[in-house]
Amino acid sequence: MSKLADYDGPILEIENLSISFFTRLREIPAVMDFSCTVQPGEAMGLVGESGCGKSTVALGVMQDLGVNGRIVGGTIKFKGRDLNEMSAEELRDIRGNEIAMIYQEPMASLNPAMKIGKQLMEVPMIHEGVSEDEAYKRALEVVTDVKLPDPERILKSFPHQLSGGQQQRIVIAMALMSKPSLLILDEPTTALDVTVEAAVVELVKDLGKKYGTSMLFISHNLGLVLETCDRLCVMYSGEAVETGSIEDVFDHMQHPYTQALFRSIPLPGADKNAHPLVAIPGNFPLPHERPQGCNFGPRCNYFEDGRCNSGDIPMAHVEGLDRHETRCLKFNEIDWNAPVEAGDESAKTEPGEVVLKMDNLKKYYEVSANAMFGGGDKKVVKANETLSFEARESETLAIVGESGCGKSTFAKVLMGLETATDGKILLDNHGIESIPIENRDTKTVADIQMVFQNPFDTLNPSMTVGRQIMRALEIFGVGHNEDERRQRMLELLDLVKLPREFADRMPRQLSGGQKQRVGIARAFAGDARIVVADEPVSALDVSVQAAVTDLLMEIQREHKTTLLFISHDLSIVRYLSDRVMVMYLGHVVELGTTDQVFSPPYHPYTEALLSAVPIADTSIEKKHIVLEGDIPSAMNPPTGCPFQTRCRWKDKVQGGLCEKDVPTQKTMADGHQIKCHLSQEEFDAMEPVIKVAAE
Repeated sequence: MSKLADYDGPILEIENLSISFFTRLREIPAVMDFSCTVQPGEAMGLVGESGCGKSTVALGVMQDLGVNGRIVGGTIKFKGRDLNEMSAEELRDIRGNEIAMIYQEPMASLNPAMKIGKQLMEVPMIHEGVSEDEAYKRALEVVTDVKLPDPERILKSFPHQLSGGQQQRIVIAMALMSKPSLLILDEPTTALDVTVEAAVVELVKDLGKKYGTSMLFISHNLGLVLETCDRLCVMYSGEAVETGSIEDVFDHMQHPYTQALFRSIPLPGADKNAHPLVAIPGNFPLPHERPQGCNFGPRCNYFEDGRCNSGDIPMAHVEGLDRHETRCLKFNEIDWNAPVEAGDESAKTEPGEVVLKMDNLKKYYEVSANAMFGGGDKKVVKANETLSFEARESETLAIVGESGCGKSTFAKVLMGLETATDGKILLDNHGIESIPIENRDTKTVADIQMVFQNPFDTLNPSMTVGRQIMRALEIFGVGHNEDERRQRMLELLDLVKLPREFADRMPRQLSGGQKQRVGIARAFAGDARIVVADEPVSALDVSVQAAVTDLLMEIQREHKTTLLFISHDLSIVRYLSDRVMVMYLGHVVELGTTDQVFSPPYHPYTEALLSAVPIADTSIEKKHIVLEGDIPSAMNPPTGCPFQTRCRWKDKVQGGLCEKDVPTQKTMADGHQIKCHLSQEEFDAMEPVIKVAAE
């Protein structure tokens, strides 16, 4: 029985909320004049880049702002009652019981030393005083609701025995144990693979309907908000800048920041040569350095001096649309349908000679069953199984797949951080598969460089940016003396579009996007010919992603670099890459040009991947495929086809072939390769997953 029966007004009403954090030196305003309303059963998306105050709003609702945080203005009402005026006891009763929150990192919410069942049962036993039997029954019901296999076994497991996706489902189950009226989800799927994300999002939507729960869904992913929410609120630098229904904001946006955000994400139809993404100029303002008037003013194409920076700007109602508001003085004067001022169109680079060739590469790891004490049988983890492909000069080859598919292992072998178990890696027809990095000559090391996922971990915190780049130049033998190397370092900063004065800055003084540029400058210090980019933009904000990907493209055009782009984000892959290689459990299951891989026929796994990617475009229709089950372990892979345990096409293949034999690689027209037992007729009958809906 839902707790909404006795209340029929808005579940959550936030009015003119201002939250500040107080340090010894100053008050830092984190959220200013923020208002939003969530009606019963409604899902509200809160969208914006990191640092805009989304999570602070959520913590304000939970009344959990820590020692330094305070609400300095406005009200937060839950079911008509002001949360700020409640006693600690009343708040304790509401938290977890009426308002539940799901965090980004599932393990932060689970006790590693307690079995799942006990953790779930605690919720109703503490909040509602129900008996142990009743609590167990409820726990079993919610674990079944969140579609976990073998619920009884799961209740007896410890958190570490579950995969990331399963842990996140348990956290959702825990939040739903007391059937809350409001569920706050703070980036609940960021740490998960796209296919798992799709299943979790589907689950959250279904459960929201089943329990009539209202939701506040915090995300930086516009596509995800489109798929889960009814309304959304766009935040920038502590303020709500636009709010309305999904259709209104996506199709009739009325704020320059919302428009700029959409122009910097790769939607279907974006093309790195003909229609490059438009990055938002400038940087996000720090909380204590916000400009006068409109916070977005310094980065806005429509800025008018003396008007946009003269005083506070209130939210204004947009005529004729459902509760649609914008914080812009000029929204009625802007032609929102004007075509984008295109970025500079660049000529398509033609791939040159083959630079890198992999031939039946295998990488196995031996693990003893009882590694800690050295006893037990040896088990083999087959991280890479017979990888074969070629990469040419000036080409971008994307390598796609979920975590555990062997993408990073192959990158380590290529870099020389691991050596191959079998097969060949040829760099200019010279075998490097069994030469570890310490035995490689300087030229080979300089030729193959890597840009990592997390720019924070790859820079030395106690060394200036310039010194770190010069250190790389020294290792690669570039320049005869310190002065020459300093000059080259300054040129590399120019190359990655960082001001030269950054040479004397420490990494902590740089934003995430700026750190990633330093990483790229370092990778190109020795004129790298092959750059392995391992998820190079997934840790960055949307607007920064566009700038960093364009930078990589520009450098590639200038230096004829071969780019191996490892990613699970298929929208960026579609925008950037010339060819795509799809991996699953160590195997290459599909390989072809970007156009071939994104249109049928597909490998069944590619089809599911395409269906899982959230696209921030209301005119797109997607086929709906949710993968059941988790990725099998590479230590104990299934027999036959690696994908057969999750494949929806398996019944179409006669004679149980999928369970018995690993399929051979089939080559379709124009060199498109697919590793699958399906017949040519089945492939020919496949329909596109992503369609643009007819107007």
